[in-house]
Amino acid sequence: MRTLDFCEQDVAKMTEGEVENLAKRLEQDDYANVFEGLRDWHLLRAIAFQRPELAEPYYYLLDMEAYDES
Repeated sequence: MRTLDFCEQDVAKMTEGEVENLAKRLEQDDYANVFEGLRDWHLLRAIAFQRPELAEPYYYLLDMEAYDES
């Protein structure tokens, strides 16, 4: 399974379809090694911060919780 590096994929140019494929890979969790899955997870996390409208349906994959830092 081929994952995308941040250098290869500009988050600002990602399409809904690319994010959907990324999420499917994460759901299947069928990576050759743990680092491939971690790269995909970090990419989805970057998308969630930079383009939240694309990542919103997949927040459950990030296990992100709102918390109060005060």
